[in-house]
Amino acid sequence: MDDKDQVKEPIKESGIMELRGEGAKRDKWPGERELEPGIRQQGANATGGERTRWWDVTGTGGDKAIAAAAAVLAAGGTVAFPTETVYGLGANARSTAAVESIFAAKGRPSDNPLIVHIADMKQLDGLVAEVNETARALMEAYWPGPLTLVLPAAPGAVSPRVTAGLPTVAVRMPAHDVALRLIAAAGCPVAAPSANRSGRPSPTLAQHVGEDLAGVIDGIVDGGPTGVGVESTVVEAGADGTVTVLRPGGITAEQLARVAPGGVTLDPALREAGGAQDIPAPKSPGMKYTHYAPRGTLRIVRGAAAEAVAARIAAELEAAARRGEVTGVLAFDEHLPYFRADCVLSLGSIHALETAAHRLYAALRRFDERGVTYMLAEACPEDGLGAAVMNRLLKAAGHDVIDV
Repeated sequence: MDDKDQVKEPIKESGIMELRGEGAKRDKWPGERELEPGIRQQGANATGGERTRWWDVTGTGGDKAIAAAAAVLAAGGTVAFPTETVYGLGANARSTAAVESIFAAKGRPSDNPLIVHIADMKQLDGLVAEVNETARALMEAYWPGPLTLVLPAAPGAVSPRVTAGLPTVAVRMPAHDVALRLIAAAGCPVAAPSANRSGRPSPTLAQHVGEDLAGVIDGIVDGGPTGVGVESTVVEAGADGTVTVLRPGGITAEQLARVAPGGVTLDPALREAGGAQDIPAPKSPGMKYTHYAPRGTLRIVRGAAAEAVAARIAAELEAAARRGEVTGVLAFDEHLPYFRADCVLSLGSIHALETAAHRLYAALRRFDERGVTYMLAEACPEDGLGAAVMNRLLKAAGHDVIDV
């Protein structure tokens, strides 16, 4: 089966459509040993002691595995776990030593704040200083779910490494049974950025986590493929009913507007080419740095006419092939017949951008698996989830856009 066939006929697993490449069904890593069914170990972790454990909760024995993973979190360890968006790398948000292990494992810049995950509304008590009416309405509408709220932090509630020295803390309640059970069992708020090396595409499979972090974290909870595929929307909610989007994600601006009587605006940093590298203190993850990038060069081709976009992509591919590049295209189903490259991957229909959101990161990782050195991606409309898809593509490409 070639790449075009593989992505046009995605595998259906656990009711979720997932773009799958070679190795998506995880094989054992070198030197890995199985402790008991569903629990494995491989590699030295960040402390140089125990091996990275793998807890499979997709079958039987899930309660025992979640309890074991929660005990690691409670003891100050680092555990990757599934959410409805992507896999997160969790640690006790109150423990500076535990949170520093996240930064060390990911190679994450220290001024990039972390999102704190909770399992119950009661955990907000003592975590934040205030929840205004706008924020409360958003919680009632979209929690549990892919929405993060930046709120005034209660003094000393979390490690200063979580807030990057800011007076605010970003909080969300994930809509994923495994995540909620794990956080509840750990008995602490869990700081959790995406479970990948900093700058790499975010993980939508436990296998992706293993590729990036096996041997440098304490454990991985395998809950199967994630659903939304891009991270949560991050917002600030004003007392006047306004909502400011700091990072687009799984909850769209249109959905936010249903709850925000004062309207929805985008933070100016989202509109700045280059990703606002000069802002001194990003209020949200994903605002300042290049993220989600494959190893090769990625460029986005954008234009009003699909034919003009396709012609430019074809010309760029031809030139790249002459240079000896291994070429790749990331495009929508309606336009796939136009393209000839070493690896052509589909984002689904341009009329169903939730599929594009779900497939994006796995596609970028697939390019890496195939050794692609030069990639071109079609832009998409920035309505609905298209805003999140384009935000991630622009970050992955370092805002390298060809307008036609």
